[in-house]
Amino acid sequence: MKEIVVLSGKGGTGKTSLTASFALLAEQKVSLGDCDVEAANLALLITGNDTSEESFVAGQTAFVNSEACTACGACVEVCRYAAIILPADANAAIVDDIPCEGCRACSVVCPTDAISFSDVRVGTIFQRKTAVGPMIHAELGIAQDNSGKLVARVRKDTRSRAEARGIELAILDGPPGIGCPVHAAITGVSLVVAVTEASSSGLHDLERLLELCGHFNAKAVIIINKYDLCVEVTEKIERLAEELNIRIVGKIPFDENIPRALARREAPIVIPLIRETIQQTWNDIKQELGIAWTPIF
Repeated sequence: MKEIVVLSGKGGTGKTSLTASFALLAEQKVSLGDCDVEAANLALLITGNDTSEESFVAGQTAFVNSEACTACGACVEVCRYAAIILPADANAAIVDDIPCEGCRACSVVCPTDAISFSDVRVGTIFQRKTAVGPMIHAELGIAQDNSGKLVARVRKDTRSRAEARGIELAILDGPPGIGCPVHAAITGVSLVVAVTEASSSGLHDLERLLELCGHFNAKAVIIINKYDLCVEVTEKIERLAEELNIRIVGKIPFDENIPRALARREAPIVIPLIRETIQQTWNDIKQELGIAWTPIF
């Protein structure tokens, strides 16, 4: 099975709309995963029915039994995260669950076994049935971390659903940036599709993303979105691609009808000229993957 992830060094470059377009243009069923768990919106463009949802647990937080606590302060001294406090007028220690990392050092030193732990629910995972194939998307809880673990779970479920259904390709809508969530999305994929735009920030963040691809030894191709807005920057991106021996598989022009289509929850391929460009881009991506599908749709 092949697995591609659509990434960008910054948000707003069009990776989600392109991911949706590729899925809709695919000649066979694909397995979709939205790894942008902090702002998941692929489900807005790939309509369907969520068939199940599951709480995602990552880590634990401490809880002090006030009846068993003797207020000795041992847990306060050992906590490296300042997550346990002992007010002067209190009879028991109090845990602040935001900085608590669940390391259990406090429970080791507690002489009365007054400290227990509970799971932390950091997000929700959804399974969706769509016309193009199964889809996994997730939502990170407000003020929660461990987004890298949630991304890894989305990838795992996306692959397992593909394998269970005999699907040959998984397409992942990746998170923006180059941090931990991107690391979880990029490792071991067949191809990274790096989406950039013709702007100084787009070029700068593309350079960072391609450097990350090199670090993880991940094969990459480039798509330049809105390439005609600044020809000078587009030429710089082309020179960068030539220097790094990375193929540019698509150059998509600016079209004011695209945001209008997105506002209607439609992928850019509803616009004839844009559809033709994205179709050629998709064909080049399949060529990079070595896929030669016989259409079944």
